[in-house]
Amino acid sequence: MLNRRKEVASFRVIRRSSSWGAVLWGALAAILAGSLGAAPLAYIPNDDGTVSVIDTATNAVVKALLVGSFPLGVATDPVRNRVYITNSGDNTVSVVRTRRQRVAATIPVGSDPEGIAVNPTGTRIYVVNNLGNSVTVLNGRGRVVATVPVGVLPLGIVVNPAGTLVYVANNGVSNSISVIDAATNKVTATIPIGGNPGAGPAGLAINPSGTVLYATKLAGNIVSVIDTSTNIVTATIGVGTQPTGIALDPAHGQAYVANLGSNDVSVIDTATNTVTVTIPVGSSPFGIGVSPTGFVYVANNGSNTVSVIDTATNTVVKTIAVGTGPEGFGLFFQ
Repeated sequence: MLNRRKEVASFRVIRRSSSWGAVLWGALAAILAGSLGAAPLAYIPNDDGTVSVIDTATNAVVKALLVGSFPLGVATDPVRNRVYITNSGDNTVSVVRTRRQRVAATIPVGSDPEGIAVNPTGTRIYVVNNLGNSVTVLNGRGRVVATVPVGVLPLGIVVNPAGTLVYVANNGVSNSISVIDAATNKVTATIPIGGNPGAGPAGLAINPSGTVLYATKLAGNIVSVIDTSTNIVTATIGVGTQPTGIALDPAHGQAYVANLGSNDVSVIDTATNTVTVTIPVGSSPFGIGVSPTGFVYVANNGSNTVSVIDTATNTVVKTIAVGTGPEGFGLFFQ
């Protein structure tokens, strides 16, 4: 829980006595069409070693999956019908087969795995190792094919829509974003974010065309807007306190930002790069994601709940009780 983990001086959170990571650790809730019904399913990792599966048609928890220690990141592969969950406490990734909703395999990776992403074809899985300062690259069968060194204390990760580039947020003193060429598994560019290096970029989101990248930055309470053709920050948007997860709603031209410190969500108009509304949610929101059905799901670590926001009205329409300490950093919906 947040009150036992926050280190004020560096905006970091202590999760356990033997290891610690930055405020967000990609407990990425994911949404996947199918298995338990026609509507997509949201997967919310909890500190208690479970993942709450939410049917978005009813906004009810339909199953609790037992995974590894301190699950944080989630990414879905709709091509192979799998969900991948990073377990930061035991340095593994759990592989869930969605047709039966069960853990089918456990894969060892690097130190303190947090963020995770899958390419569009499901042939590559990218795992951010926060304390290893690296990204483990897995093939579709779960075998390690590469380990890519990145910056200090990496957290968030996103793959561009073409599957050709991978962006990694380096939350430590690097205060940058590493750009990995998916064909060579090499870092080909580093994007400096600027500002206070005490807590660098954390959450990442990319638009459907892959031309604009968004990065939250805890220390400055801002979102940086990056032109991916030049890898230059083109705008900076002030949001709430300690922004963490970020997700886009292209249908309405909006970006949603979970503000850990102010217990709210900032809604950004992506055409003007301005905040249009601020929505109160639960305690210590970490992650956020927009479902294809027109709702935003926010994991509230401090209140053990998920807030559901209607994108048409930008109001909370439901609060769902989940497991203990939902992380929900950078919720990915696919």
